[in-house]
Amino acid sequence: MLDKPPDKIGVELAPHRAEWAAMARAETQRLQDALGPVLLRVEHIGSTSIPGILAKPIVDLIPVVSDLSALDAHEADIRALGYLWYGELGIPTRRYCTLTDAATGKRVFQLHCFAHDSPQIARHVAFRNYLRAHPALAKEYEAEKVRAAAQHPDSTLDYNDAKNDWIKRVEREALEWVSRSPAP
Repeated sequence: MLDKPPDKIGVELAPHRAEWAAMARAETQRLQDALGPVLLRVEHIGSTSIPGILAKPIVDLIPVVSDLSALDAHEADIRALGYLWYGELGIPTRRYCTLTDAATGKRVFQLHCFAHDSPQIARHVAFRNYLRAHPALAKEYEAEKVRAAAQHPDSTLDYNDAKNDWIKRVEREALEWVSRSPAP
């Protein structure tokens, strides 16, 4: 059975915290312990992965898995870690899960799980790397986030929609930038 996401969640932006990277690493280990060889790697994405900008204090991770059916077989293991399981939730080939801190009632982690061959992974990683490599553009993103939060302080869905055009434009730039960059 899929969990139902809350209808409205307010938007909170916080200054960047070094602890977010450590949280991502620790959660990666918990996921590895739960999923074993199904989990190939985990990418820390979203604003908490970009130093120096405001972010919603929710760590976004992409667990990259061998295939979705193998991940689906581990749904109970993900739930045992405290996550809610939403299935695709509007993005085909994704499995979306959230973890809320029991003490504060605030969301702490969001998982956007994809199979290793999903183009969604490259899109998210390119966006992150592009903003990390271009701090002035990252500050533009921060301004876009502040604008969207001011317009929609009570709804993360509306907040996300308000910054979507900016993100899509920069994602295209990021993917072009990656395609021109030499392979590591």
